[in-house]
Amino acid sequence: MAKHNELGKAGEEAAVKYLESRGYVIRHRNWRYLHFELDIVAYMDGAIRVVEVKTRSNDDFKEPIEAVNHQKRMRIMKATNAYIKYFNLNEPVFFDIISLVGSDGVFKIELVEDAFNLRHYY
Repeated sequence: MAKHNELGKAGEEAAVKYLESRGYVIRHRNWRYLHFELDIVAYMDGAIRVVEVKTRSNDDFKEPIEAVNHQKRMRIMKATNAYIKYFNLNEPVFFDIISLVGSDGVFKIELVEDAFNLRHYY
């Protein structure tokens, strides 16, 4: 496995543990349907939490959260729409971003809850 894939997998594991410690109940990881993908789908406080995971070994170039640009956000929202239809869900939806910077399973973690929503685009 490529080094960056190993880092991503370790980051996702750390993200899941962190989210669970904050009360998130993980429903799906790496959910795929057709050309859609969501990193983590969870429930917390009666709402669906769609969590985009960004892992980097360092933040010398830019913060991992900065990688979730307008296009990425639009893809996440389209994938979420497919997820909601696929499972016939009716709960409120929030979009979170979790950023992990580090290596060897030791990460600085930042969670941005309700990082974006449809209001930002219409």
